[in-house]
Amino acid sequence: MESKKHSVLIAPSILAADFANLAKEVALAEKGGADLLHLDIMDGHFVPNISFGPGVVKTVHALTPLPLDTHLMIANPDPYLEVFQQAGTTRLTVHVEVCKDLKRTVSTIRQLGMKPGVCLNPATPLSALEEILPEADLVLIMSVNPGFGGQKFLPQTFQKIRDLKHIISSQGLHPLIEVDGGIDVENAPLLIDAGADVLVSGTAIFKSKNIGRAIRNLRGIPER
Repeated sequence: MESKKHSVLIAPSILAADFANLAKEVALAEKGGADLLHLDIMDGHFVPNISFGPGVVKTVHALTPLPLDTHLMIANPDPYLEVFQQAGTTRLTVHVEVCKDLKRTVSTIRQLGMKPGVCLNPATPLSALEEILPEADLVLIMSVNPGFGGQKFLPQTFQKIRDLKHIISSQGLHPLIEVDGGIDVENAPLLIDAGADVLVSGTAIFKSKNIGRAIRNLRGIPER
């Protein structure tokens, strides 16, 4: 029987890729077994950093058939939902901290043909999901404070995932639990055991010497 570790989805974060060789990096991630690609959109307002916009999402979409997991770390996502759908996004995640009418935003994402996700910052409690959880396809738990790559993983994330898993199970719901921030081979198996379904990792994948091996290591598949 295949272990649970092998069933976890791995989403390499494009933010850590070498943009001078983006086509090659995407190809290596695809060949290496990535399940989807994660794209962090930062606006310099909701988070202090600025990353890239829908043009890069469109470029990545043209480079690969992999699903695109776009995470909007922006102060006002509503005007841009259709823009990111047109760029090729498969899953679109917004932050509960910024949406004035979260149900309407999530409903619009679904109406546009994308799978809606909702994201919580480390300091945001799970109670913020109470009304929206039945409407979400994915819940993204930030395991670092959003805005910069390469941060250290916050260990309180493990219990937050366990608690979320319990809430989801008790309500008979099925959103994926995704985790992003400081994920590596040390904490990946613990996250999977806690209940994570999707692991987002940038540095541990794109800064490694072998992208495929890094993806397999995060899954918990031993090298032969």
